[in-house]
Amino acid sequence: MKKTLVWFGSVIGTGAVLALLFGAIEKHSEPRIISVSGECLTTAPKDKTAITLRVSTLAPTAVESVKSATEQIAQITDFLKNQPVEMQTTQFNSYEKTEWNRDEQKSVVLGIETTIAVEVSANSIEQIEKILGQFAGMKNVFSENLRMYTSPEKLQPIMEKCLGIAVENARVRANALAAGDKKQAGKMISVTYGTNTSDAIVPASNLMRTKITSAAATETFDMAGGTIVAKDTEVNVSVHAIFEIK
Repeated sequence: MKKTLVWFGSVIGTGAVLALLFGAIEKHSEPRIISVSGECLTTAPKDKTAITLRVSTLAPTAVESVKSATEQIAQITDFLKNQPVEMQTTQFNSYEKTEWNRDEQKSVVLGIETTIAVEVSANSIEQIEKILGQFAGMKNVFSENLRMYTSPEKLQPIMEKCLGIAVENARVRANALAAGDKKQAGKMISVTYGTNTSDAIVPASNLMRTKITSAAATETFDMAGGTIVAKDTEVNVSVHAIFEIK
């Protein structure tokens, strides 16, 4: 009986030692890591100009208001279909419009207002100027949100290249930190990233009454008491990367 207990004790003892040994090896084999960030700042040329055309109609009933708005927007879209532009509807709503009457000290219903907005984009600002001239003076038609921007097709390869630069910057930073321990960054274990772009936008509601004038020397376009800046789109890519230290 004692020999059996001793034998079992030996097995348990040996198993415990092996477990500790393998645990120590496994623990020792875990790679050392370092977490760093990297950035890339660049620019992308703007190749698109866009404007929003908005139709707003007011009528006693919803049926009359919607009918009037849809007829007017149809005139606009029929013209745009034959132009080298892209368009998409960005707003369509109908609601009861009220106004505060100071004399009666109460809110007065003016009617039902329907608003339909279409964003129009083109490869040149001259094309947008043509469209503004076409609908200048049309009742219930307004223009707003004139802007220049970089198209996704032009922006994507620039963003991808900038992402690679940001990762390399993160590796350089990891190597600099690891050098203090006479180590260097090895393989990248994980990475997350974020992007940000900045375009110049000029809200304007009376563009149809003002001719767009190109000023090549300053690369700006003056209109409606404001300017739209044609400078390149600012691109910012940031990454958070984890590297193995070796």
